[in-house]
Amino acid sequence: MVCDNIRMIREAKGVTKTHLAKGLGMSLQGYRYLESGQVKLDVERMIRIAQLLGVNSAVLLDDEQTRSIINEIQGNK
Repeated sequence: MVCDNIRMIREAKGVTKTHLAKGLGMSLQGYRYLESGQVKLDVERMIRIAQLLGVNSAVLLDDEQTRSIINEIQGNK
């Protein structure tokens, strides 16, 4: 699920929900709803989240690519 992939990459990179909320121009609570899947994620926001996380937006759609990115991040720590 895209919102799970966003959360996992965000956590692996040490990026806060607050940082992403600010980057999206929304409240922290609004971002929490988005990341939890309670609010539908539109394409424009998904692309912006990917930019803020420094990954290609296609990664967020693919669980295998997400795991690969996370493994890469954890290998660099």
